[in-house]
Amino acid sequence: MPEDRLFRFLAKLDTAKIHYRLGRSRDDTVMVEAHVPGERWEIEFFEDGEIEVEIFRSDGSLRGADALEDLFRRFSD
Repeated sequence: MPEDRLFRFLAKLDTAKIHYRLGRSRDDTVMVEAHVPGERWEIEFFEDGEIEVEIFRSDGSLRGADALEDLFRRFSD
C-alpha cells in the first residue's frame, strides 16, 4: 500500500533525527518537508504510490530585514 511507504519513510527520518513537517498542497498528496543544514526537501507522496522530490539549497548568505521589501515587491499581485 502506498501509505506504507510514507510511514516507513517517516520512521527513517525519526531514526536519523531529521526534522520534518507534514502538510498538504494537493488533494491527492501528503507532503513531507525535511529540514537539514542548508537544505529543505519537499517529498510528496501521492495517493497512487508515486513520489516526487524537490530539493532547495541555500548558498549560506544571510540578508537583513531590507530583504523583506524585495519579497513583497517581487511576489505581490
